[in-house]
Amino acid sequence: MSIFSNFTNLVKEIKKIDKSIDVRGRDFSELYEKNIRLEEEISERTKELEQANKTILTLNSVWDMMNSSQPLSNMLDNIVHILHEDMNYDFVSILKLDKDNENGNMFFSVKSTSSSKTVAKAFSFINESIESYKLPYVDNSIVVKSITEKKIYSTPDIKGMVKLFFPLLTDEQYKDVVSGVTSKSCTIVPLHNQKGSFGCVLVSSDRDGVTDTETNFLSLFANQIELAITVAGLFEEVKKQAITDPLTGLYNRRYFEDNIEKEAERSLRLKQPFSLVSLDLDYLKRINDTYGHQFGDIAIKTISNVLKKEARSIDIPARIGGEEFNLLLPGVDSQGALIAAERIRKSIENQVIDTIGGITASIGVATFLEHSDRIDELTELADQAMYNAKIKGRNQVQLAQKQDASNWQQTAIETFIDIIDKKRISVDDNISKAINQKLKNIKESSSNQNDAIYSIVDMISQTYNHSYKTGTTKSKLLLAVMLAKKIDLQPDEIDRLRLAILLYDIGNIMIPEAILNKKEPLTDKEKEIIKTHPVIAAREILKPISNIQDVIPIIENHHENWDGNGYPDKKAGVEVPILSQIVLLVDAFYAMAQDRPYRNAYTIDEIISIIKSEAGKQWNEKLVDDFIYVVKNEQSR
Repeated sequence: MSIFSNFTNLVKEIKKIDKSIDVRGRDFSELYEKNIRLEEEISERTKELEQANKTILTLNSVWDMMNSSQPLSNMLDNIVHILHEDMNYDFVSILKLDKDNENGNMFFSVKSTSSSKTVAKAFSFINESIESYKLPYVDNSIVVKSITEKKIYSTPDIKGMVKLFFPLLTDEQYKDVVSGVTSKSCTIVPLHNQKGSFGCVLVSSDRDGVTDTETNFLSLFANQIELAITVAGLFEEVKKQAITDPLTGLYNRRYFEDNIEKEAERSLRLKQPFSLVSLDLDYLKRINDTYGHQFGDIAIKTISNVLKKEARSIDIPARIGGEEFNLLLPGVDSQGALIAAERIRKSIENQVIDTIGGITASIGVATFLEHSDRIDELTELADQAMYNAKIKGRNQVQLAQKQDASNWQQTAIETFIDIIDKKRISVDDNISKAINQKLKNIKESSSNQNDAIYSIVDMISQTYNHSYKTGTTKSKLLLAVMLAKKIDLQPDEIDRLRLAILLYDIGNIMIPEAILNKKEPLTDKEKEIIKTHPVIAAREILKPISNIQDVIPIIENHHENWDGNGYPDKKAGVEVPILSQIVLLVDAFYAMAQDRPYRNAYTIDEIISIIKSEAGKQWNEKLVDDFIYVVKNEQSR
C-alpha cells in the first residue's frame, strides 16, 4: 500500500473521530445545559418548599394563638410580628374599621403595626400618637375597595398610600416622609369577622407586586386571621361580660373589689394615697313608683354615663348594685377627690331626662392612708360619708370622718336610710314615707336626734307587734346601757350594744303576723319559724350594710342560752357574746312587761322572779345579779 493511500485512510479515520467527538460534544453540551436547568429548577422548588414550609409554620402559629385564648391585642401584635420578621415584609399594619360616635363618620384605627421610619416620621409631623390617630376613610380608595369587594389588591403607588392616610401633611412634610420609602409595592388584604368587615392588613415589600403564590398565601393567612379575630373577640366579650355590669357597661362589684385590693397594695408599697368616691342616686324609689322602673334604669344609666365621661383612663368606675356606684381614683388625695366628686355631682345635676326631669346624687369621699389603711374601713367610711350627705339634704359631697370620729347615732341613721331606701324590709308605704320624713329632718346638730332614732324603731316594731308601746325602744336602750356600764364595758362596746338594741328584733317583720299575734299556743312548726328571726335579721336584712358588720354577730346570737339550749346554733357559756346576753335579758324583760295576745303583762316583781329562776340556765348568774340590781335601782328613783 502506497504512502498516499495510507494518508487518505488516516484522514478518513480522523474525520470519523472528529465527527464522533462532535456528536459526543453536542451530547455533552446538551447534558450540561440540562443539568444547569435541573439545578435551577431544584433551587426554585427548594425555595418554594421553604416558602411553603414558612407558610405552614405561619398558619400553624396563628392556629396555636387561637387555641391559647390570647387577648385580641396580643394576637394582632403576634400576627404583625410573624409577617414582618418571618415572612420578610418591609412593613405590616393591621387597621380596624371604626365609626366616630360624635358624627357617625367611618375611619381606620391602627390596632397593631411594625416599626417604620416612614410612618414614625409622618406621626411626628402630625403630632398625634399612633394609637389615637384616625386614618381617613376614603370611599374610592384602593383600601376601601379591597374591603368592600373582599378582594386582595396590590399597588406600586407607595407614596400615594402615604398621601391617602396622612392628607394633612404639608408638601414639604410629605416630600420629607416619602424620601425614605424603599418599598416597591403595597398589598391590601381585607379582613372580616362574624359581625362583618373588621378592617384590613397592609403589607409592603421591595418586590414589584405579588405573585399568584403569594396572593394565595395571603388569602389563606387572612382566613386564619379572621378566625383568630373571631375567637379572640368572643373571648374578650366573655371576659368583658364577667367584669362589667350589663345595664350600665361600668365595671361590676367583683372587678372593683379585686382592683381596690391591688391599689391598696400599691399604695402601701409606694406610700401614695388613693381615694374612693361612693355615690348613690337620690330618690330612685320615687322615680320607680312615679314613672316606672324603665325610667329608674334610665336614671341609673345617666349616672353611669357621667362617670364614664368624668373618669380618667386609670380610674375605675363601677356599679356596686342598685343605685350605688363607686369610683376608684388612684394617686388622688382627699382634696383632689373632693374636687372630682363635686364635678361629678354638678354634671349629674345638669342632666335633663325626658319625663323625669333632673336627678341628683349624694356622694361620699374617703382616702386611703388618710382616713384608714384598711380597705373594709375605707369602704365603710365612704359609705358613711355618702349617707351623711343624704342626711344633710342630698345632692352634695361629704368627706369621711376618721373612724374614731364617727358615732352610733350617725351609724344608726345611715343604717335606717339604707334599710328604707333599699327596701330591705317590707313596710307600708305610709310608714316608709313617715320614716323617710323623720330621717330627712334629722340634722347632725339636732338636740332630739336620739328621740328621732327611737321613734323610727318604735314605728317599725309596731308594724309587726301592735301592742308595742311608743317609747319602749328608748327604755330598752337606756336599761341596756346602764347594765353595760355596771359591768364596766368599754365605750365602743356600749355603742355596738346601742345599735344592736335598735336592730335586733327587725327580723320579726319578716315573720307572718298571724304567728306573731296568735292567741293560742304555737305549734312546733310555728315555733321554728319564730326562731328564724335572729338569722333573718343578721344574714338577710343587715349583712349587706357595710357599716354595721361588727353588730351582726350580737344580733345573730341574742337567743343563745347560757346552758346551750338556745338558738340558732345552741352555743353555751362564754361562747355567747356578752353583748348578746345583755340583749336577750333586756328583750325578755320588756317582752314580759308588755301585754301579749295570749297573756297580760307581768309585774316587775314577777319578772324579776322569773329571771332569777332562769339564772344559770338562760342567763349568766352574775349578769342576772347585776341586771336585777340595775332594775331595782332604777325603780327606786
